[in-house]
Amino acid sequence: MTLKACRDHTGTAEAAFFAGASVEPAGDVIEIQIARESVEALLEKLDVLKVQDVGSIVISMPDLVLSRRADKAESSAPGDGADALIWDEVTSQTGEDSRLTWSYLAFLVLATQLAAIGIVTNSTIAIVGAMAVGPEFGPLAALAVALARGDWQLGRRAAVALAVGFPVAMLLAALTAWLSVPLGLFPADVLGTGSAVEFIYHPGPYSLIVAVLAGAAGMLSVISRRSAALIGVFISVTTVPAAGFVSVALVLGEFQKAAGSAFQLLLNLVGIVVAAVAVLLFYRVVSKRLPEATARQLRWQLRRTRG
Repeated sequence: MTLKACRDHTGTAEAAFFAGASVEPAGDVIEIQIARESVEALLEKLDVLKVQDVGSIVISMPDLVLSRRADKAESSAPGDGADALIWDEVTSQTGEDSRLTWSYLAFLVLATQLAAIGIVTNSTIAIVGAMAVGPEFGPLAALAVALARGDWQLGRRAAVALAVGFPVAMLLAALTAWLSVPLGLFPADVLGTGSAVEFIYHPGPYSLIVAVLAGAAGMLSVISRRSAALIGVFISVTTVPAAGFVSVALVLGEFQKAAGSAFQLLLNLVGIVVAAVAVLLFYRVVSKRLPEATARQLRWQLRRTRG
């Protein structure tokens, strides 16, 4: 039944069947070549057939396929591969980036330290470097996926990564700034002379607009697997610089500027998540779903096969 569902699915180019090839669990192995834009609908069929309960589903993307059958299958599939949303793929990708790991904490701490150095030295280059190093988009994207899919376990994991990561990074940046003042590494009035960093603690309408645009672009890059676009998102929002500014400003007693940068941080976090959720919901609306009649027929066939 699974083999027939795969072979008859629109967009399938080739199928191979290896009887008894699987040892643990014992069973058959099926390999198919299918157009990317048809993958999500096929996964819905396999979910109805409960394939993942008795075996596993592995998805990989070849770098190059030279096949007339593949070209024909892709042309017959609705939509375009670059616009295809595979929910399990996006959930898995964002889920990996949302874990509170030592590497995540290390990158966030390093990014916040770079931002703090850029702030006290009035160095735009260091601030941009901090934006590029910051790993915060991973849990933000995971939080958006969790809200769009109702995956509260993923949402909790992403929220913990953000709720723990930012305070730890900001606390260490504040400690570094506190130790640097008596050492004479920067003057106590440094925040009053740094014109290049004023955008961090002066949130305005464009702060939210940039965050929304960045969140949409970031989620689109995740869906379309375009890492270059994702790097562009990292260096367009001031989440990490705002966190670093809060730390430095609190140490130096600049509470009004600290409040402004904290509000900037909040605007960016909320704007990114809201925009990312909107992109996912839009794709859910425009994506072709498995018809309920087809799902009922597959369930009936499954029950009849199992007796």
